[in-house]
Formats: sequence, structure tokens, C-alpha cells
Amino acid sequence: MAPPKSKKSIAVKKPRPLVSDGSSLGARRPRKAASRSLYTPAEVHEIFRRFSVQRQEPKGELDYVNAFTLLVAVVLSAQATDAGVNKATKALFAAADTPAKMLALGEAKVGDHVRTIGLWRNKAKNVIALSKALIDDYAGQVPQDRDQLVKLPGVGRKTANVVLNVAFGQHTMAVDTHIFRIGNRIGLAPGKTPEQVEQGLLKVIPAEFMRHAHHWLILHGRYVCKARKPDCPACVIADICKSKEKTTDIPAPLVPIAPLDERFPVEA
Repeated sequence: MAPPKSKKSIAVKKPRPLVSDGSSLGARRPRKAASRSLYTPAEVHEIFRRFSVQRQEPKGELDYVNAFTLLVAVVLSAQATDAGVNKATKALFAAADTPAKMLALGEAKVGDHVRTIGLWRNKAKNVIALSKALIDDYAGQVPQDRDQLVKLPGVGRKTANVVLNVAFGQHTMAVDTHIFRIGNRIGLAPGKTPEQVEQGLLKVIPAEFMRHAHHWLILHGRYVCKARKPDCPACVIADICKSKEKTTDIPAPLVPIAPLDERFPVEA
């Protein structure tokens, strides 16, 4: 006679012990918010006032003829230089400056134009796909809404913010590598992600400067507050800057200068 089957023991999960904040060990904790800006509102205002004197009408370095070609240029600029994109798009935009013309040109011919740009095959595919989406869903017009823009092939949040700011004048902040570096390096809007830096900048930059703030910060990061070593002697905000990486000390506090003195020549 076979022995009776033993009952299977049922494992009972023990509750995880709680930590001091009341959450259980191992449980996901909410992400930490970005750190606060190191600058007072008055200091931030002075930073952007000086940028506005230095470059009254800053412009991006991508060539375009309308909102559509701007969108295409920004999509193509991912992991590529603006100069390289401009060289490739000169003939492309002469042949196709609307979604309908781009779609008619076809993926193969678009690829021929942008072959010198990194990841050109995938980018050519995205340009054709977004052109078709604009025709099918938006009557051939570039939408003026971020949620609609990011649905287009090859368009992310940064690209959408550039288009909204440059083409439509909206107060958006497109965080590229330069702006991300500056936000953290000088403590203007510290954050672990581009979106945290974006939100920090939108919070601290006065509305009167938001139209051009994106370009001021990019140009400042590209030509002055460079990745390898900041050029502090040429910096218009060196005396205000609180970065630990400053290469020179300018002890003056918040000095109002209007216009910029001869140390910081205004661009023609």
C-alpha cells in the first residue's frame, strides 16, 4: 500500500522590512528631483541680460527655408555637425522644400543627398516617413504642438523643442549636449537627465529672455564654456559664474554692465 501523499507546503512571503521613510526595502523609490539653481533670480536675470547684449538676435547654425526644412535639418543633425548637415541639405532643400516634394523625391534620392551624414540610411527613411505623416495627418503643415511633433518618425523631444522655438517662437528649451553641460557645470539648472535640466531652465529663466535663451546657451557652450576647458577670460558672466571649473577668478560681484565693456566685445 502506497504511503499517503504529503501536503505541499505553501511558502508565505514575509513582508519586506520598512526603512525610515516608511517604504519597504528593495521597493522602488521616487526619482529625486533635480537640484536647485545656485543663482538668485537677480543673478539669473543679469546672466541673460548680458547674453542679450552680447548677441541681440542669436541664430542657430542650421540652414533652412521654412518650418518643414528646419524640421528635416534638425532630424538630420543628430550625431552630426551643423556644417555637415548644411552642406548636404543645400541641394536637397533646393529640390524639395515641402513634404509633397520630399515624398516625390523618394528615399533613394534623399539618401544620395545626405550620404555624407552619419546614419544617413535611417535618416533618409525617417525624412520620407515624416513627410508622408505630415501630408496624411496635418495637411502638409508642421504642427505647432510638441505631443504631435514627437509622434513623427525621427522626432524626439529636443527636435520638437527646437522647431517650436525657432519656427514658431514658442518659449521652449531644447537641451543638447552644450546646454546639458552648462546647466550642470555652472549650477544654473542641475539635473541628471536632459528633461530635468530643461525643466530647471524653464523655471529660472525670466520670460522676457525665453525667446532666445536656447540659442544663447548653445552658442555660449559651443564657443566659450567649452567641453574640454571653459574659456573664462572671454566669458561675459565670469564674475557671476559659480562653477567649480572656472579657469580664472574675476572677483567683482554682480556688476551691471550696459553695454558690455571692451573685454567682451559685442558681435556685429
